[in-house]
Amino acid sequence: MSFPAPKPHSSPGSPAFTRRRALGALLAVPAAGLLSACGGTATAGSQRISQAALEPLAASVPAGTTIKVGDPSIKVALELSGLAKDLDGFTVEFANISGGPQTTEAFRANALDVGSVADIPAIHATWTGLDVRIIAAGYRQDAVNHPIYELGVAPGAGIGRLEDLRGKKVAYSPGQAQGALVLRILDKAGLKQEDVKLVELPSTGDAYATALASRQVDAAPLGGVQIKRYLAKYRADGATTLRHGLRDDPSLLYSPAKVLADPAKAAALAVYVKVWGKAQRWIEDHPAEWLEGYYVKDQGLSREDGQYLIDATGNRDLPTAWAEAIARHQETIDLLAREQKKPQLKAEDLYDTRFEAIAGTAFTSTAKAGAA
Repeated sequence: MSFPAPKPHSSPGSPAFTRRRALGALLAVPAAGLLSACGGTATAGSQRISQAALEPLAASVPAGTTIKVGDPSIKVALELSGLAKDLDGFTVEFANISGGPQTTEAFRANALDVGSVADIPAIHATWTGLDVRIIAAGYRQDAVNHPIYELGVAPGAGIGRLEDLRGKKVAYSPGQAQGALVLRILDKAGLKQEDVKLVELPSTGDAYATALASRQVDAAPLGGVQIKRYLAKYRADGATTLRHGLRDDPSLLYSPAKVLADPAKAAALAVYVKVWGKAQRWIEDHPAEWLEGYYVKDQGLSREDGQYLIDATGNRDLPTAWAEAIARHQETIDLLAREQKKPQLKAEDLYDTRFEAIAGTAFTSTAKAGAA
């Protein structure tokens, strides 16, 4: 899933944010540099680092270690909660980078060590020859009733159920979570790609809502506050949304395998993943502070929109074992491989199992201790 980049800001009175080991450093990565570094069309057959070749995680982080992180929303959570202190002892540089395409380009440019995405970027990165691994996984407890996306329907499109997509124009963004969701929706409805007209559009900002309103497309997956805003603006004209009834909830951290093969960086990332798990618990347990500190002050949303997003998320689920999640991921891979004519992959190969229990254990133990 993709978050807007946070505005640089400081936290007065917090010494952890006034020295270099603090969390506030931002890494500026020029977009042109990222694009130029992204050349090449390698395939999934490129040489991969085996899980067996990765050393056990070190118990401590060597002095002088730095990790570069693309995880904007958690940066704010660490500031608000005071959990940034748990990252003392090594340097964390946050980059204003989020979402699959930007993150993968930054990996190729050696400008990022870990990024926050949904479940599709790791698949597509692997298909283009970039060896990456998932190191943390979070979900929603009641995912079907708390979806990230709903299917927006254009005014007058005549779509009242998923099967009505036959013959319609559907917004499609291959390589992103929204694109994979479209294919999953078609599969659920018993439709094939040739039964609809897929219209490739970027899924950034309000592009999909605008395309729906202008009837450039008949249907498009809308996420987050875009659902609320689209209906508020166009419901009187006949706009609607449909619940797709599928899980679309993965929230993952992933890293290049070559980064994870560096013992110092791997140790630092293990600490980061632990604090990430604590931060997820803090966000869930402190909705008022999260609403004000993140959605209102950092993202510039109204309190009403911020509360809508909090309510839409529901309760979080950070598992300590990945078997079930990997099985769901495999189903997605199988569908994409078939529909996009890509090589078959094993989902388990996309996960670094050294990190399997770290985030979930931190999430659970923080709740039990009533910490943060």
